[in-house]
Amino acid sequence: MRGDLVEIGHRGLGVQEFSRAAARAVRRGIPFDGVCLLTLDPATLLPTGETLVEDALPAGAMPRLAEIELTEPDFNKFRVLARAKRPAAGLSEVTESILDRSRRHRELKRPYGFADELRAAIVGPGGAWGAITLLRETGRRRFTRADADLLGSLSSLLADGLRRTVLLDSAADAEDEGASVGLVVLGPEGTVESANPAARRWLEQLDADGPSMLPLPVRAVAEQARRAAFGDDGLEDATIAASATARVQARSGRWLVVRGSLLGEGPAARAAVTIEPAAAAELAPLICAAYGLTPRERAITELVARGSSTNEIALRLQLAPYTVQDHLKAIFEKVGVGSRGELVAQLFFRHYAPRL
Repeated sequence: MRGDLVEIGHRGLGVQEFSRAAARAVRRGIPFDGVCLLTLDPATLLPTGETLVEDALPAGAMPRLAEIELTEPDFNKFRVLARAKRPAAGLSEVTESILDRSRRHRELKRPYGFADELRAAIVGPGGAWGAITLLRETGRRRFTRADADLLGSLSSLLADGLRRTVLLDSAADAEDEGASVGLVVLGPEGTVESANPAARRWLEQLDADGPSMLPLPVRAVAEQARRAAFGDDGLEDATIAASATARVQARSGRWLVVRGSLLGEGPAARAAVTIEPAAAAELAPLICAAYGLTPRERAITELVARGSSTNEIALRLQLAPYTVQDHLKAIFEKVGVGSRGELVAQLFFRHYAPRL
């Protein structure tokens, strides 16, 4: 399943095509009768569109479903799952098998013949990019905790693929000079076939390397995406294979994220490379390493960068709030700051835009 999701994520599919292929891959390990996948705004966690609805609730039920999700209490809301340590959970698990405790189930799922549901936030670097709901009809076996664990473990791979499709779609439409996402299309031999205005601006900020006159990160992520899309047996770790991502500092001092995907199949397929300014959360692992932070301190720093409170960090990492505070004191000492605001400024403003 992991290998399939890596390959699908690097095919350069549109959002709907990716969602359909990813759902098929998930179904082989977690059988379901209906599925719904939607995109989220990672900054606000608000739904931005349904990309796949198959054998699920009818369109007429969607306004009420959205109303419950956004304004009324219920179980396994995507906003909560996006911040949980395990981003997936089954309804029968959290309701102790009393499904009617869920308003969503009472009003919508049960009347349309569904019983249990398994939900997951699709979480990756920079936040939650989408959400998926798997449904089983009345009379079918309910989802288990193992199902939830499996779906949760696939969340980052789904996020990587979904993020790529969203980037490719937005970059392909971004022809104005003010766009921030650059798109470069490379031929099979690594030659540039096209580049939008944003890509040309970013390429000028990166040092060209070798006879192709392309920056090394651009060529590297394109090759990694090609290997991942072809299911290269040498890529044993699906998480590593899924990356095809490089963080690189431009001459201006600004950090950029370069991602590769493949457009089509076979040796003649073209590679698509997107270039965009790095978000603070994407820079956190790189910069935290420079300050010698421990893995736990890095995790806390990344959550601080995303605006999480002490209680939210404690819940996410299953720590006591006072333990989080102790870790923060150690982080402040290593970085040489005295507050959260100074921490973010020191880690990101100074490194992200030194000429600001």
